[in-house]
Amino acid sequence: MRIALLQPQFAPNLYDLSAMLKADLIVWEDVEKWSRKGRSHRAQVRGHNGLQWINLPVKTEDKNKAIKDVRIDHSRDWLEPLWNAIYHNYRTSTYFDFYIDELRNDFETASQFEKLLEFDLYFFERMMTYLEVDLQPRLSSSIPEYDTYPDAFIKNIEADTLFLEHESKNYQRQTDKAVEPLKNHPVYPQAVEGFVEGCSLLDLLLNCGKESYRVLDKLRKEGK
Repeated sequence: MRIALLQPQFAPNLYDLSAMLKADLIVWEDVEKWSRKGRSHRAQVRGHNGLQWINLPVKTEDKNKAIKDVRIDHSRDWLEPLWNAIYHNYRTSTYFDFYIDELRNDFETASQFEKLLEFDLYFFERMMTYLEVDLQPRLSSSIPEYDTYPDAFIKNIEADTLFLEHESKNYQRQTDKAVEPLKNHPVYPQAVEGFVEGCSLLDLLLNCGKESYRVLDKLRKEGK
């Protein structure tokens, strides 16, 4: 069994998507402590000067809680700055006009959720719908065999291959048994000249749209 062990994300990058596409079981570690260095509350987009984070603020009193218990801080105006970053960076992308209204509606809908995990689950599902991909992550809180230590967990569920979240050593427990799901990041056209890897799925969707399946096929095949 191949398992992808990641924290909840609303718009993962292609490294983490590759892990999920290749896994037999996708586990989102919602019981682990939230970290400002993680990606449960943020994603990267392609800015004119490189990568740029878009963020959701979380309530200060929740920052030491498990991800499943963290609430979005709606007292701060986060939706418009987030949306302005997407609009400014992608208004010249090939599929901007095709998706922009639906994406705006998705963010407005998700902005009504109290919990960060609710936002992540909703928006991730929307992204999978646009990309026509069927991925069903399971929450670690619903898995009796789950253990906070990856070595113990993969032993409990008899997994033979483990993918961890990309560049997660500062907030996710590590093991030398983990393997890289993606060694050669696929290149695709971006609105800004040159290619910058590590962007979230928002970048792929707005630049490649219905042609994204070509990149997804590369993610599935690379390394096999």
